[in-house]
Formats: sequence, structure tokens, C-alpha cells
Amino acid sequence: MLADRLGGFLLVWASAAMLAGSVGIWLFYVQHQFEDTYWQRRGEWSYADAALRGSSYLKLPPVLQFFTGNIGLHHVHQLNARIPNYHLKRAHESSPVFANVPTLTLWDGLRTVRLKLWDERSGRLVTFAQARHCGVATVAIPASDAA
Repeated sequence: MLADRLGGFLLVWASAAMLAGSVGIWLFYVQHQFEDTYWQRRGEWSYADAALRGSSYLKLPPVLQFFTGNIGLHHVHQLNARIPNYHLKRAHESSPVFANVPTLTLWDGLRTVRLKLWDERSGRLVTFAQARHCGVATVAIPASDAA
């Protein structure tokens, strides 16, 4: 009887943990993996551009914004990691430097999972199907020197 209860508890706990972990991984992933993200080679890379153009503003509904600790405002954190999560929204809204950061809705964020390859010619992330269509020679998997 105890084994049945423990097994039921572990099943519920493991399911919830897997779901929460998957959502958490996706929340971090989507912050940098969107179509018009910023990728540059080392010599051309800029810290400010990477923070402002390489991190998205994932515009979440207020309840999700609260439960995720304002993770959608990741671009503010990238520019200044010393701003605590409870001040990220105010920092975003009060500074004009954040007016043009890439903004994604929840639906946009879900669609970014398909983007896998960097197209050097167009300067954007593309799907495998788009890569086949435009020619493999112009598409590269983002390498560590693209940071």
C-alpha cells in the first residue's frame, strides 16, 4: 500500500517536474533563438548589440510574467545583470534604449522552436525546409565563433 502511494506520488511529481523543466528550458531558449536574432563573428561582435538585438522581449501575460520571474524581460538582464527581476519591467519601460528590442508574443515564441540554422546571406535563423529551399551552401549551424 505504501509502495502504491509512493509510486503515485512519484508519477505526479516526475510529470510536473518534467513539464516545469521543459517550460523553463524553452523560456531560456526562445530568448535568443528567434528569426531576426543577432549573430556576429568575434571581430564584429558588440556587447550592447548582442544584449539589445540578440535577446528578445518575450511579452507574456501578467500571470506568466509573475510566475516566471520576468524572464520575458531577459534583454534588460543581458544589458545589466545587476537589475533585480522585480525591477526589470520598470527598467524596460523607462529607458528608450529598449524601445526597439525584438518583441515576441507567446505564439511567436512557440514557433521559434522550428528555427535551427543560421543563414549567412539573409542574416537570420531559418528552418531546415527553408535551408533546403535557399541552398545548403549559404546556411551554417551557428558555431562558437559566431558569439
